[in-house]
Amino acid sequence: MSTQLTHTMTYDAPLAAVSAMLDDPAYRHEVIVAQGCTDGSFTIETAGDVTTAVVDQVRPAAGLPSYATRLVGSEINIVQREEWTSAEYADLHVSIPGKPGQMVGSNTLVEDGTTTTETLEVAISVSIPLVGGKVEKLIADMLRKALREEERVAHAYLSR
Repeated sequence: MSTQLTHTMTYDAPLAAVSAMLDDPAYRHEVIVAQGCTDGSFTIETAGDVTTAVVDQVRPAAGLPSYATRLVGSEINIVQREEWTSAEYADLHVSIPGKPGQMVGSNTLVEDGTTTTETLEVAISVSIPLVGGKVEKLIADMLRKALREEERVAHAYLSR
């Protein structure tokens, strides 16, 4: 069983500008900082027709319920891997190294005139008996908050 999450972000920019933003290490670093991460890095490389972007970040676990901090400790290392097979589509895989959970899904960009919509669809799964569902819902809530902050940074970035 898993928890499904769909989140949409809309930008007043053409797809090419949004795609370039997602490839820009400076933008990704701004997002890492804005989301309150204590450490993070971004790498991007292209092999053949696939561009792989990896965001590796460390977030404080402060404010999480006690059942969650017992699982992750005082910090959470999150590794997000995007495999872009076109400017419009990426397979998405997010893991917490050494922990029994993951997010798998996709990231899609759709242009409509001068507006681009980014849609993230993921299945969140945590394989821990009894509390796995609670942890999945907690991760979904954390992800929604992080994506709202990412969208705020993106709007500022695209307006420059």
